[in-house]
Amino acid sequence: MLTAIEERLTATSGQGVAAWNERVRASGRETEPEVRAWLAEQGITGYGQMLLVMERFGYPEFLTASADELVDAQYAAKPTLRPIFDAVVTAALAVGEAHVQARKGYVSLVGPRRTFAVVQASTRSRVDLGLRLPEREPGGRLLPATSIGNGACTVRVALTTVAEVDDDVVDLMAEAYAANS
Repeated sequence: MLTAIEERLTATSGQGVAAWNERVRASGRETEPEVRAWLAEQGITGYGQMLLVMERFGYPEFLTASADELVDAQYAAKPTLRPIFDAVVTAALAVGEAHVQARKGYVSLVGPRRTFAVVQASTRSRVDLGLRLPEREPGGRLLPATSIGNGACTVRVALTTVAEVDDDVVDLMAEAYAANS
């Protein structure tokens, strides 16, 4: 994500992060509001501004943490749910060429084209597997997907035990993978 933001900043302004960092330091602005206002005057807004402010004042911990650290933090207070997470990820990696992208509060399962599923420890006793299946309506094990990941999932499966990561769940993940590849 940060790489994409830097590339966009360079494309739109003609200067990369290193050059902008020098300009920010030379501007004499010392506080975050001053730096933000100055960058806006220079035409740098949105993600580019966010990146340069983080460069100047420090990155949030969740952006500098490793994927393992992010996942460990998600399950630190919910250790009984970690085996469910591990089973879902193992099953997802078997359905196709998928990548695991850890975020602060959830994990995205990304196929060749886009995210097809999200794994999120929603409560102390439940992991939700959000699936991007626009053609599927909630019913049976498929529940409405509310407050799951980035909002792209249309349905979810509530999982409270490893045994619930069964053939039906694997088939649903394979369907979501195919629909989003």
